[in-house]
Amino acid sequence: MALFVFWLCIALIAYTYVGYPLLLRVLAALIRRPLPEPSEEPTLTLLICAHNEAASIREKILDTLALRYPPSQLQILVASDGSTDETDEIVSSFAVQGVRLVRIPQQAGKTHAQNIAVQQASGEVIVFSDATTRYHPDALRYLAGHYEDPHIGAVSGSYLYVDPSRASATGVGAEAYASYDNTIRNLQSRVWSISGCCGCIYSVRRALYTPLADDIISDLVQPLHVLHQGYRVTFEPRAIASESATASPRREFSMRVRVMARAVAGLLSVPDLLLPWNSPWIALQLWSHKLLRWMVPLFLAGLFFSSACLLQSPFYGAVFLLQALFYATAILTWLFPLHRHWRPLGLPLYFCTVNLAIVGGLIQLMRGHRYTIWSPERRGVHADH
Repeated sequence: MALFVFWLCIALIAYTYVGYPLLLRVLAALIRRPLPEPSEEPTLTLLICAHNEAASIREKILDTLALRYPPSQLQILVASDGSTDETDEIVSSFAVQGVRLVRIPQQAGKTHAQNIAVQQASGEVIVFSDATTRYHPDALRYLAGHYEDPHIGAVSGSYLYVDPSRASATGVGAEAYASYDNTIRNLQSRVWSISGCCGCIYSVRRALYTPLADDIISDLVQPLHVLHQGYRVTFEPRAIASESATASPRREFSMRVRVMARAVAGLLSVPDLLLPWNSPWIALQLWSHKLLRWMVPLFLAGLFFSSACLLQSPFYGAVFLLQALFYATAILTWLFPLHRHWRPLGLPLYFCTVNLAIVGGLIQLMRGHRYTIWSPERRGVHADH
């Protein structure tokens, strides 16, 4: 039994992190999908959701106003979700430059704020953004280019985390995680369609937007509803959004628990997409890149305990010691700033933080906790330093 569990866990972990990306690479190599030319044709509404973002909202608006997209084609909305600081006053000061404040008196969460603000959107395409992200100057033009194809219903940009001080314990892990996630989306898009977008930079045709329940994570579920309506969701690697990495494992863990609970609740709201006979390609993506990845903590536990039962064998004993060393490195980096001496030492800690957060999110979901109100964990490039 220990041998069976060991090799089953090895196989599932290997498929999740290596096999599935290799499968995508093989399929993508057989298909040529050139990226479209940048466009300024569709009218856009850039929607920024904010809650008590006085420290970063001014810089975000200035960054948005500087984007290379015709002002006559761009509407800027800021949905202030029950902010109690100076966020509303700062946004209102940009009214003469066309920035419109959508004031939501009582905080009800990001998805609720989006649902309300979309009702006031005038653009053919809505671009969803966060108050703490900064866009590439041509990001909107790159996103807009895809909408020349009438079969495209949503487009995601790419994201990256920055850690200018190189002091964050989770910085190197966040950077690696974003690079891996962007690579997967890029390959999925080249094959046919992606099944989830980057929350800080994604867009949807206004006519295809579906109002979601407050506890649903929109950047995962909104694209799934677009797929439900028969449209493709694509990825644009040149439309880049950047934000700062979290400063500590505790903050990263808290953010990931919330995201995990909302993601599982969201995926359960569209269960038919998990059935391969309904949508084979989307089901493959959701099982491989979502469900199996969420089950990795279970596979890791199975691998650890099964190898512990096989210590009498040199091979299995070596595998057990490598795992013990990996987890010990994570604990030591959590207790002491080892990553400041050599940044890759932060990778085990980040990996463990993310997987523990998956467990935490599932536990919270089973306990009936629904995350609707959010408090951003990243507050601009300088705020965590």
